[in-house]
Amino acid sequence: MLHHVTIILVFTILLLQKSIMTKPTNLEVCPIARSLSVLGDAWSMLILRDAHAGFTRFDQFRKSLGIAPTMLTKRLSVLVDEGLLEKRQYSEHPPREEYLLTQAGKDFLPVLFVIGAWGRKHKPYEHPEQMVTFLDAEQGTEIKPVVIDQMTGAQIGTRPIRQQNK
Repeated sequence: MLHHVTIILVFTILLLQKSIMTKPTNLEVCPIARSLSVLGDAWSMLILRDAHAGFTRFDQFRKSLGIAPTMLTKRLSVLVDEGLLEKRQYSEHPPREEYLLTQAGKDFLPVLFVIGAWGRKHKPYEHPEQMVTFLDAEQGTEIKPVVIDQMTGAQIGTRPIRQQNK
């Protein structure tokens, strides 16, 4: 009897595994979850912040972030593998590479500014006058991002939303 129950239990587990593997999970079909799987850690976002500021070389990122070299190597590798940065050799002797933003990396800049605006509002520094500000290079004015829905023209966050699975 116990052997029969074990066989049924194993068969049930195999069926469940097959249904899990063939049916997309909420994490797979959610664009936010898919994005966070690549960019969900602070180091990756800070590397992209620095890349947008013009940093391209390993030592520049390391000095700016104070990150361990092994951690930086891993994060840069993921950003290259995921298509946000590309590696290009800038010196043959000794061999040296730089990291340049791809179009996907450039497209992430508005996200960084929105995260920064949220942080300025909800996680203020005790000396706000010392907080970093980001300026428009041509106008010299502080960048204050607003996210607008292209279809309605409404500012995101001012109207209720609903999630729809297709």
